[in-house]
Amino acid sequence: MKKNILLSILSGLLLWIAWPPTPYSTFLLFVGFVPMLVAMENIIQSKLTKKGKKIFNITFLGFFIWNTLSVYWVYNALKMIGGAVALPISLIPYSFAPLLMATTCWLYFRARLIINRCWSLFGLVCFWIGYEYLNQSWDLNFPWMTLGNGFAVTHQWVQWYEYTGVYGGTIWVWAVNILAFLIYIGLKEAPNKQLRIKLISAFVLVLVLPLTFSLYRYYSYQEQSNPSNIVVVQPNIDPYAKVTSIPPAKQISILTHLSDSLGQPNSEFFIWPETAIPEAVNEETIRTNAYFLQAQNFLNKYKNGNLITGIETFKIYNNRATKTASPMDAQGNQFFDEFNAAVNIENSATVQFYHKSKLVPGAESMPFGAQLSFLKPVFEHLGGATGRFGSQPEPSVFYSQSGIGATPVICYETVWGEWIAKSVQKGAQFIAIITNDGWWEDTSGKDQHLEYAKLRAIETRRWVCRSANTGISAFINQRGDIVQHTKWWVKTAIKQDINLNSDLTFYVLHGDYLAKAESLLAVLGIIFIVFRMFIRK
Repeated sequence: MKKNILLSILSGLLLWIAWPPTPYSTFLLFVGFVPMLVAMENIIQSKLTKKGKKIFNITFLGFFIWNTLSVYWVYNALKMIGGAVALPISLIPYSFAPLLMATTCWLYFRARLIINRCWSLFGLVCFWIGYEYLNQSWDLNFPWMTLGNGFAVTHQWVQWYEYTGVYGGTIWVWAVNILAFLIYIGLKEAPNKQLRIKLISAFVLVLVLPLTFSLYRYYSYQEQSNPSNIVVVQPNIDPYAKVTSIPPAKQISILTHLSDSLGQPNSEFFIWPETAIPEAVNEETIRTNAYFLQAQNFLNKYKNGNLITGIETFKIYNNRATKTASPMDAQGNQFFDEFNAAVNIENSATVQFYHKSKLVPGAESMPFGAQLSFLKPVFEHLGGATGRFGSQPEPSVFYSQSGIGATPVICYETVWGEWIAKSVQKGAQFIAIITNDGWWEDTSGKDQHLEYAKLRAIETRRWVCRSANTGISAFINQRGDIVQHTKWWVKTAIKQDINLNSDLTFYVLHGDYLAKAESLLAVLGIIFIVFRMFIRK
């Protein structure tokens, strides 16, 4: 039993070492699950009782190690604003994903009682992708650890994400690990030379063919020339001082000064970070708001200039128009919604809004609000507006007066490939990410967040222009290369002539089709397992 525990711990450590932003170790993803598969096989072949429970417990241990070491920065961020409740709240992302991961392994064990090893391993892949898709779709969404994200550092290896998205990477990792596991088991159980040759050949082909195609695609890909001059601003305003001691007018002055330092007569977009305009603004009266006018006046010298900036906004209703609307008074005569929003400002009366849709559970939204409403006081200690932030059901595209389309992406939304793809399908020609990673401090969280943006560039073949309040701001080309980037905690601005693109990739057109198909198979597999368990009883 101790041997199996050590094998699970080894898997957890290998997967952590392979995870972004660690360079030069991505290849460990291809063997990271092998020790855990061996540990499960040892239990299945043993004479132990309660094998399912033991498999669940052992695999949970390895997955907990992998997740906790990879997203340790969650606690680092929460402790600054959450105090005593930071640790129990941070246990949600540390523990919940490992619980679901271990459940997929338990389902694999149940399948082994019914069907052979190979079909059970196929089922394991389906169960895993089903978990990943669930983890990006429900109220407790946290798709940060989707396996396909693991190739963010070595984006040259996965240029075919323009066809599959990150779920293609998940399948690739599992396919190579399973073949390596079968080779090991084959040598241990029955040294059949012919079978061994077939397995080794399959292992090499599954590993090498996607890699070869990707490298060919990477080095042969050519962007079409369609330049647009973009300026990205990094004001480097301490996130705590931002909401307490620095007046909004002064913050906007810092942003306009940095923008003017690089702005050109032909600059078409200036991009400011999340909540760059930090004081809540009524969307109905924004055109007369002093901070809005201060931002718009700066554009006077840029004829074709547009400003995409983060902003806090609200709407007032005469009735409860949305599920997230809150009463303004005890009588309930009026209601309001607050938004973490992006706004496109131009040299006209036209103002375009986008309301952040992929909200952070706890800090920005109350997961399963009706059922877990008793937890609101706990989450409020974290500084969020739990249960009050509104959102919108569909992504948006900001259009300039000249017709250029930009997809606004706010912070956490960076990890939703299909969501961004939908915006691109609507006409976006580049991706504008606005974020405030200063809450995480100088941890690997900010680096992972930047690296994941490279995958969105590949999936959509769009430039990514990323403005982060305290860093790291960057320009990423259509191959996923970081062409320019800032340093952390530096007040600066960068500019770049990017190439706009209107072509639609296969992934943009079809989204997460792999995840949906595999999830359907996973549901059918679970139904089959439950049915057989019922029949057996």
